[in-house]
Amino acid sequence: MIDYFEMSLLERISGPADLQGLSMPDLRRLSSEIRQSIIETVQRNGGHLASNLGVVELTIALHRVFQSPYDAIVWDVGHQCYSHKILTGRAARFVTLRRKGGLSGFPKRKESKHDVFDTGHSSTAISSALGLLQARLSTGHAGRVIAVVGDGALTAGLSMEGLSNAGQLGLPLIIVLNDNRMSISHSVGSMSRYLSKLSASVRYQSLRSRVDAAVLRIPRIGEALFSLINRTKRAIKAIFFKENLFVDYGFEYVGPIDGHNLVSLIDTFEHVRKLNRPVVVHVVTRKGKGLEKAEEDPESFHGLGPACPDIPGPGSISHGESFTSCFANALIRCAEKEPRMVAITAAMSSGTGVSRLAERYPHRVYDVGIAEQHAVAFAAGLAQGGLRPVVAVYSTFMQRALDQVFQEVALAKQPVLFALDRAGAVGEDGETHQGIYDIVLFKAMPNLLFFAPADGEELSAFMDLAITLDLPCMMRYPKAFSHSSTLPIAPLEIGRGVFMRDHDDARILILAVGPLSYIAAEVSDELETKGIVADVYNVRFISPIDEEHLVDICSRYDGVLTIEDGVLNGGLGESVAGILMRKGMQIKISSLGFGSIPLAQATREELLSSAGLDSKGIQKALYDLLNSLDLSKQQLGTGIPANLSGRLSTPSEIQHAH
Repeated sequence: MIDYFEMSLLERISGPADLQGLSMPDLRRLSSEIRQSIIETVQRNGGHLASNLGVVELTIALHRVFQSPYDAIVWDVGHQCYSHKILTGRAARFVTLRRKGGLSGFPKRKESKHDVFDTGHSSTAISSALGLLQARLSTGHAGRVIAVVGDGALTAGLSMEGLSNAGQLGLPLIIVLNDNRMSISHSVGSMSRYLSKLSASVRYQSLRSRVDAAVLRIPRIGEALFSLINRTKRAIKAIFFKENLFVDYGFEYVGPIDGHNLVSLIDTFEHVRKLNRPVVVHVVTRKGKGLEKAEEDPESFHGLGPACPDIPGPGSISHGESFTSCFANALIRCAEKEPRMVAITAAMSSGTGVSRLAERYPHRVYDVGIAEQHAVAFAAGLAQGGLRPVVAVYSTFMQRALDQVFQEVALAKQPVLFALDRAGAVGEDGETHQGIYDIVLFKAMPNLLFFAPADGEELSAFMDLAITLDLPCMMRYPKAFSHSSTLPIAPLEIGRGVFMRDHDDARILILAVGPLSYIAAEVSDELETKGIVADVYNVRFISPIDEEHLVDICSRYDGVLTIEDGVLNGGLGESVAGILMRKGMQIKISSLGFGSIPLAQATREELLSSAGLDSKGIQKALYDLLNSLDLSKQQLGTGIPANLSGRLSTPSEIQHAH
C-alpha cells in the first residue's frame, strides 16, 4: 500500500482547489515536480520549454488566490500554459501534450472549463479579458478577470489599444505583466527599455527575497511585520513614484514582484483581488527557470522539437537542410550581391533564419518586436526610400498584417519581398498556427508575385529574381526539409511552372503546389509501374498565372488533379477551375487540400495524410478521378484490371488481383 505522504504532490492535485491545503514548503515542492514534468514531456513531445519553466510559481500563486473558473485567467499567446493545464485536472494526460488526440500546447476551451479562450497569437489577452469582464459585469457575474501578459506582447499595438480602453472604462481588470525581457527572442524597443527602468535589479530582487524570508521567520510577529512592510512599500510608491505609463493609462501599478517568490506573489494577489479598479501587477521572472541550459539560452529553448539533444534523452536525426536554412543562406547571398537589401522580422529572428544575416550584417536587420502590422508598413517605407526589404514572418502571423500588405505594399507596388515560413501544415502547435490560409488571403492581391518553391534551389532562384523586380513579391514554404535535386533548375518564367513528370501518353495531369510536387512525382513513378500514366506539373507561381499557357497545357489531358497544402475554399484549385471554365474548356477537375476549419495538433505527416496529401491520398484521388472519367481499359493501356461494370479498381484491389 502506498503511503499518502510518499505520493508525489502532482498525484494529489485534481484541480486548483487542492492547492488551498498545501503549506508553503509543499508549494515549493510542487513547483519542482511541475518543472520536472514539463521538462520530461517536452523532451519526448517537443514544445515550449523556457517560457513554461519561467511561470511555474506565478501559475501556482494565481490558482492559490483566485478561484478558476469562477475567476477567469486569460493567458496571452498561451504557450506558457503548461503549469496551468497540470493544475487544472490535466496532470495525468499531460504526457499526451501536442500529440494527435492529446492535449493542445495552447489553451483550448473544449479541453477544460479553466481555459477561457482558444489562444495562440500574441497580444490579444488584454482586449479579450476586458470584453469578458464587461460582459460578466453586465450579466451579474461577480468573478474577477485576470490577463497574464508577457512584456514582449506590449510591443504590439493591440495591447496598447486594450490598455487605453481598459483605463477609459475603469473596470477592475487585473493585468499580470510577466516581465522576462523576452518574447521569443530578446524583447526589443522602447517598451522593453521602459520596463527595465521600472524593474528592480536582479541584486535587489535577490536581497528583497532574503529579507522577506528573514522577516517571516521571526516568531509570532513575522507575518504581521511582513504585511506591514509591504503596505508601507506600496504607500511610499504611491506617494513618490506615482507617475508611470500604466498609471497614466488609469491603472494602479504594483511591483515589480519577484516572480519566483511564492510568498510575495500570493500576498500581492491577495491584495489586488480586493481592489475595485484596474491594476497592473508587474512580475519579474526568469525564462527557463530551473534548467541551467534554458536559463543561459532561453531563445534556443523557447520552442523545441521532440527528443531535443540538449536535454538528456535520445538525440535528433538530421534529414538534410530545412527550408528555413535554405532561406537564411539565400538571404545572406542576396545581401552580398545587393547592398540595398535589408531584412525585417517580428520577434522571430532565429525562427525565420534572419539571425544568421544579423551575424554577418547586424545593421541591415530590424527586429521590430511582436508587431507584424508595423513590420509591413515599415518595410513599405524602407522600399519607398530606395531600399530592398525582405520581411520574414511565419505564415500564420502574416495574417495579422493583411491590410498593410494590401494598402502599403501591393497597391503601391512597393518592392518588398515577403518570406512566409511555416506555410501549410505546421504540426504540433495546433489550429492557431496552421499556415493554410496564405494562398487564399494573398493570391488576389494586386501587383503581387506569389511563389511556392518546391525545394531550396527554387527558393533561392526566386529570391534572386525578386530583388531585381520593382514589384512586391511573396513566397511560401513549409516547416520541413527541402528535397535535394540532382538536376539543374529550370529557369523561372513569371506565371509559369515546370513539368516534373512528362509523358507522351498521359491523360491525367497533377498540378502541385510547392514541395507537394515531389510527393506527386513519387506517386507518378509508382503508378507508372502499374500501367497508369500521370504527368506532374509544379505550378511555382500561385499568382499571377499565365492563363493561356495553363490552358495550352491542360488541353492535352482529360482530367486534372490539383493538390495544395492550403484551404480548398478559394484556393489554387478553384483558381485553375475558374480559368479553364472561362476559357470554355471541358475538362474534369478534382482538388485536394485542407478544409476551412484548421486541424488540431498532430505531426505534419499526420496532417497531410488527413487531407489526402500524402502518397496514399493522392493515389486514391487519381483513381477516383479516372473512374469518374469512365475511361476504358484500352485507353489506359494494359495492367489495369477492371470489374464488369467498367469501374477502375482501387489500389488495394489491383494489389489483390496481382
